[in-house]
Amino acid sequence: MKIEEALKSNATMEPSQKVVLNIIYTQNDIHERFAEILKPFDLSSEQYNVLRILRGQKGNPANMCVIQERMLAKTSNTTRLVDKLLLKELVTRTVCKSNRRKIDVLITEKGLSVLTELDPKVIDYEKKIVQNLSNTELGQLNSLLEKIRNQ
Repeated sequence: MKIEEALKSNATMEPSQKVVLNIIYTQNDIHERFAEILKPFDLSSEQYNVLRILRGQKGNPANMCVIQERMLAKTSNTTRLVDKLLLKELVTRTVCKSNRRKIDVLITEKGLSVLTELDPKVIDYEKKIVQNLSNTELGQLNSLLEKIRNQ
C-alpha cells in the first residue's frame, strides 16, 4: 500500500516528505505488531530490550548507564523499566560492592526463560516483515537507513 493510500491523502508530497512519512508509518506498524507478540508475556518493547541487553551480558551485571547506552529508545526511563522487570521477577538489582553509588542489574533464570520462549516468535516475526525483500534489497535498505541516520 502506498503511503498516500495509508494516510488517505491526495496531497502531492515532496520525495523527502514521503520518505519521512513512510519511515514513521512503517516504524509504527512494526512496533504495533511487535507489541502483539509481547502482550501475552506482559512486556513492553522497551522491557524486552532491557532483557535482551542483560542476556547479552552473559551473566555479568549491567549498571543503569550501560543499559541506557544500549537501549534502542534512548528516551526510555531505565530505572522505571528495571523496576517493572524486578516486580515480574525477571531481573535482580543489587548495590555494586566496589562502588556503592552504582546499581548492578542481572537477568534471572525466569527472565532468560521468557526470552527463550520469545526468541522463535521474534525471529519468525522479523522474517515475516521482510519476506518480500531479497537479500540484496535488505542490504540496500540497511545501508540507506544507516546513511539517513549517520548524517
